[in-house]
Amino acid sequence: MLKTGERIDQLHRLEIQIIQSPAVFSFSMDAVLLADFARLPKQGQIVDLCAGNGAVGLFMSHKTNGTITGVELQPRLADMAQRSIELNQLEKQLKIVTMDLKDVSTVIAKDSVDVVTCNPPYFKVTPESQKNPNQHLALARHEIATDLKTVVQTMSGLLKMNGRAYLVHRPDRFLEICDELRAARLEPKKVQFIYPKAGKEASMVLIEAVKDGRPGGLRLLPELTIYDQNSEYTPEMRKKLFMDD
Repeated sequence: MLKTGERIDQLHRLEIQIIQSPAVFSFSMDAVLLADFARLPKQGQIVDLCAGNGAVGLFMSHKTNGTITGVELQPRLADMAQRSIELNQLEKQLKIVTMDLKDVSTVIAKDSVDVVTCNPPYFKVTPESQKNPNQHLALARHEIATDLKTVVQTMSGLLKMNGRAYLVHRPDRFLEICDELRAARLEPKKVQFIYPKAGKEASMVLIEAVKDGRPGGLRLLPELTIYDQNSEYTPEMRKKLFMDD
C-alpha cells in the first residue's frame, strides 16, 4: 500500500486515513477548512478540482451520499489519492481521474455537477517567482499548469444552474477572485477569512459562489482563528479536527 517516503495520517474527527509524502504532497489546513466549508447535497455529483492526494474529497465524503470525483494532473498524486480511497473503502463513492482540469469536460458533462470545490495553486508565476525546486510541490503551489481564470471557468462550465462553487485561496487575491467568478457567471455569496492567530493578518479566504445567482446578497461570515496565543488550536478549530470536542 505504501511507497518509499510515504506515511499514513489520520484526520481524527472523521477517522479518515490518508497517504502522505513530504517529498511529493501533504495536505494542509486549507484542505480541512475547504472540506468543512462546502455545503453538499445529500445526493448528486460533486467534483474536486486540483485534488492533490485526495484530501478534500476524502474529508467531504461523510457529508453526502453523492458521488465525488477528484481531478488531478499529476499521476503520482492521483495514485496516492486512489490508494487512500481504497484504504478507507470508499471506492463506491469516490474516484480520481488523472488529467488537466481544462480537459475535464471530456469525462464529466458540462452543466451536470451540483458542487465543485477547488484548492488551487495560489501563486502567480512571474520572472521574480521563487518556485519550489521540487516539481510536484511547484505545480501544486504555483500557477504553472493552470491559473485562476482557468480554474474558475472550469468550475462554472461543470456546474448546473444554481450549482455551488467553493474555493480556498489567498486574501491578497480576493478582489481578483471575485472579478473572475463574476466574469464566469459565478456570484459570490459567502466569504470567510481565516486568521493564523488573533492580531495577525488573514492567511486564507474561503468563498462560496452560485452559478447564475442573483447579484448581491454577499454574506461575510465570522472570522475563524486557527491558533490561540499559546499556539494551541482554538476551540473552533478543535471541533473541526478532533472527535473529543
